[in-house]
Amino acid sequence: MAEIGERLRELYPEALCALEYEGEPWKLMVMARLSAQCTDARVNIVCKSLFARFPTLDALADGELCEIEEIVRPCGLYHTKAESIKAACIIVRDKFGGRVPDNMDDLLSLPGVGRKIANLLLGDIYGKGGIVADTHCIRICGRFGMYSTDMKDPAKTEAIMSELIPLAEQSDFCHRIVQFGRDVCTARSPKCPECPLRELCEYKDKTK
Repeated sequence: MAEIGERLRELYPEALCALEYEGEPWKLMVMARLSAQCTDARVNIVCKSLFARFPTLDALADGELCEIEEIVRPCGLYHTKAESIKAACIIVRDKFGGRVPDNMDDLLSLPGVGRKIANLLLGDIYGKGGIVADTHCIRICGRFGMYSTDMKDPAKTEAIMSELIPLAEQSDFCHRIVQFGRDVCTARSPKCPECPLRELCEYKDKTK
């Protein structure tokens, strides 16, 4: 796993977050919520309109729910997402003084925020690390042989990978895994013959 991490670092040295949140924690919180069952590319497009209409945390907290719903509709599940986004913004403003919390317990108290989003925020905003067990991470680390490819449990993935990836590298590792999943290790028809990590991966033997 250490060698895989090093290869990914060589492939993707910048390890950028796919969500274009402009360095503002509350925007990353909102965008991460919208990304559930939706592509990051679509979220980036939708949020240009969302943040143009509601440019601050306060504005979004005070926004009309029906208007928020209409803007985020293309991201799917828009009723639930809009409701939780507005509620989370209100809590961050009223309970946390406008600052996105920097610890797991407080983050999990926010509507729509689970461990995946919390770890993303802790890693990207506060540099505290955390395995973001999204579909890319679950799929690819299973293919690498870190656990059975039949295992789809985000909590178990997080626990296993947290033991294998040093805390300081976890956030960057997860960003690299996302890019690698889009470029090479796709959900369907992974590009095993041309994969730069082929010799380190167990899954290649199943695709011959």
